[in-house]
Formats: sequence, structure tokens, C-alpha cells
Amino acid sequence: MKKIVGAVLLAGLLGTTQTIPVLAAATPVQVAVNGQYVAFPDASPYIDEKTGRTLVPARFVAEELGLLVQWNGQTNQVTLSNKTEKIVLTIGQNSALVNGKSIPFDTPAVITEGRTMIPLRFISEVFDAKIDWIDERNLIVVTTPGHSKVIPPPAPAAGNEDVRTLQRSTWIWDTPLIRTDQENLLKFARDNQLTTIYLQFDRDIPVDVYRKFIKTARDHQIRVEALAGRPQWAYPSQQVNIEAFIDWVSTYNATVDPSERFSGLHFDIEPYLLPEWKTENRQVIENWMDNIRLIEQKTKGSGLKLTFDVPFWLPMIKVPDSTYSLSAWMLEKADAVVIMDYRNAALGNDGIVANAHAIAREASTLKKQAVFAVETAPSSEGDFTTFYTTGIKAMKEQMAIAKEKLSHYPSFAGFAIHDYKNWTQLDARSKN
Repeated sequence: MKKIVGAVLLAGLLGTTQTIPVLAAATPVQVAVNGQYVAFPDASPYIDEKTGRTLVPARFVAEELGLLVQWNGQTNQVTLSNKTEKIVLTIGQNSALVNGKSIPFDTPAVITEGRTMIPLRFISEVFDAKIDWIDERNLIVVTTPGHSKVIPPPAPAAGNEDVRTLQRSTWIWDTPLIRTDQENLLKFARDNQLTTIYLQFDRDIPVDVYRKFIKTARDHQIRVEALAGRPQWAYPSQQVNIEAFIDWVSTYNATVDPSERFSGLHFDIEPYLLPEWKTENRQVIENWMDNIRLIEQKTKGSGLKLTFDVPFWLPMIKVPDSTYSLSAWMLEKADAVVIMDYRNAALGNDGIVANAHAIAREASTLKKQAVFAVETAPSSEGDFTTFYTTGIKAMKEQMAIAKEKLSHYPSFAGFAIHDYKNWTQLDARSKN
């Protein structure tokens, strides 16, 4: 707040319009906060051509600055706050309420690609951050109070590929590995260019272990999402466990450094594995939907990315008493879905690509992310559902084909490989 009402404004990139080139509105920029690149999965920062100001997705920059972000669709307002400061921005307006006082600025918040984009200069000034512009790299370096300025090395070049940063992820179900085998785990992640780890929540793991692992992963540009869920989480009686998981992650994130925080909540519920799915299908679906509504309510405004694991055939299931697909309904509630597209061939009537189309179209329409998952574990459903028997080389080849066929969907956000334990075992066998 001092830099908003005081005489001194930030210099560098965001200090004056003369300090930066006035680029096209779609010109992408990179953002690093306290020496770490910020990943923007579905809406990239850009420089507004009229004002020369940088606009960034509210949720993701707020997470990096340690802020709480809330969206009010009725008033078209986004609120960012910490313990001492509170900003309320209204879409399209050139002023904001800062701790109740109206403050003018030159670049209003806007909606772009379904995301609320906010002016980085204004937000940084309020929360007393320092900004530097690295012209030759189109890089903004943000340094928050209590941190020294660090300019990170150049991010890996994207070549001539799609400008989207595609996700490459895996599930870690054996959480104690982050304490007993962290070095090998992260080496495997780096060697396989992972961007995201879905880490199962385990209350028995000490907080300091989570802090160290997440911080080290982030040092290597790998984000960690807190993973939880089981088929029984579709039961009404399990709402207490759902709330306990969300509350634990929220409390943990509020008490650690931003570099040590989970970047999202990841739910793998799969109620179709319950015996009641066949005998009481409607009731199971309605209970599942009720619990998804609870998750949405509990996570709204948390700044955490919300992801659901869903089967590729979910578009065939309809919301009770409607023709609306359950997968589209799920997408409305989440930021992203991971589609369990468990096949070992990209092409064909029952291949990865054919099974992906329905949800990829829905996610594109709803401006959400769709990550497509393949399997490496042995499966009782048949060898065609897994790369367990065909090996790593075949998996890479089929994923490359699938990427080529699916990349035209705006929703396409990359691949996930299930799961770390079986993937590493398959990798070891492939090298023998």
C-alpha cells in the first residue's frame, strides 16, 4: 500500500510506459517470482498494446505472491488479499478498492481465455514487490519482501512447437518415497521432463518433509499437487474426510513459504468401481455430484488449481434427468481434468485419440484443461489398456502420435503417466 499512495512508484518494466516496448496484445512474456518461473497452464501473461502494461492470470500470480484470490461472478470482481492488504478489482474498470480506498490505474482487469487477467504493476505495488524487466528474454522478475533478487537461467526453449506449455505428469501413491528416496525420485522426474507430480496426501508425513520436497521440486520447475480420493469418497458419509483433506492442505499452504506450497488439489474418486454403480447407479451419481459441489465450495477462492481424474467414457454418462454429460458438468466445477485414456495404441476406433475426442471438445468449449493419461501397470482389463507389455519405446511413440492428433484442441494440456512406481519399473526393464 505504501507504493500506491506514496510518491515513489516502481521503476523497471512496470515503472513507466517508456521503459518497455509497446508490443502487440498477444505478445507473451515469462514471469519469475523469487527466482522461480511461474507456470501458466491455460492463459499466458501478455503486454497490453495500448498501455504497455503486463497482464497476468489472477489465480496463478496470486499463488506465487502468497495471496488469497476470490472471484464474484455476480459483480464481476476479483479480490486479492493477505493479512494486511486487500484489493478489489472490477472487470473493465480503471480503478480498484485498496483497503476500501478507490485508487485509479491505467490498465483494467479483463477476462481472457476464460481467466481473469490483472495488471501486474498495480498488484505488485500494493503488496510491496519489486519488478525488473529482462528485455532480451521478455522476462519479468518479481521479488517479494524478504527475498533477494534472483534472475533465473533461461527456461528450456520451446522450439517451433505450440506455444502452450504442455504438462507431463505422474502419480506418486507411495508418499514416504519423498523422504526415503527423494533424490532418485526427482532425478527420474528431471530425466523424463516432468512438469507436475500428483502426490498422495499422507498425514503421517512430517510437514518439514513436504516443505523440503516441494521446494526442491519447484527448484527444478516441477509443481506438486496434493492428491487424494478413493471410490468411497462418493458416499455422503465421506464428506468429513474430503473436508479434512482440503482443510489440511489449505492450512499447510497458509503456514509455509510460497515456494513450499502445493499448487493444486487433485481428486481421484472413481465411484464406478463401487458395487453400487451397477445396482444403484443414479444414487451413486447424485451422491458423487453432491460431493463435487462440496469440493467446489470449499476450494473456491483458495488459489489452488482443482483437478479431477475421470475415465474417457464419462461423456456417455448423463446428469440425472438431463441430456447434459457428466464429464461437462465435472469440467464446469474444475480447472482441469486428467482423462484416464488407458489404451496402448494412439489410433484406431478404440485408441487413445478416438477416446479423447469427446472430452477434448467439451473442455475446449468450456475453456478448461484436459490432460490425457496412459497406463504402465499390469491390468486385469487386458494388455490393450497398458504399455506394461509393449514397453517404454512403444509408449513414447504412441504418445507422440496422440500429441500430433490432439494438439489442435485448445484444451489439450499434455500427458500423464500412471504411475511412478510402475513407470520406473517398466523403464528399468526396457533398459535391460
